[in-house]
Amino acid sequence: MAFAKDTIRFVNKVSRTLPNIEIAKRLVGSSGSVGANYIEANESLGKRDFAMRIKICKKEAKESRYWLHHLDCTEDLNNNRAQLIHESMELMKIFGAILEKTRLRPNK
Repeated sequence: MAFAKDTIRFVNKVSRTLPNIEIAKRLVGSSGSVGANYIEANESLGKRDFAMRIKICKKEAKESRYWLHHLDCTEDLNNNRAQLIHESMELMKIFGAILEKTRLRPNK
């Protein structure tokens, strides 16, 4: 949830050009989807459902990173963007580690 909130705060500071508006919509959607799918994973119906939701979390974090790179922002916002890109990469690593541990656990 923190990643989505930080992303929304960042997007609110970015200039309102037509490309930025379209990119921002996608960025807000993908960043929010990370947390939403994580909640769904924790309420999963089984190991396969859990793993699929975690894969979606990882995919959405990766997509967020993609949109962050494409957003046109001023110099004073580059540091904020770099922090969000770093956070998205950390989330990808976390979800990758969760997937790996899920694969190693015996079936329930």
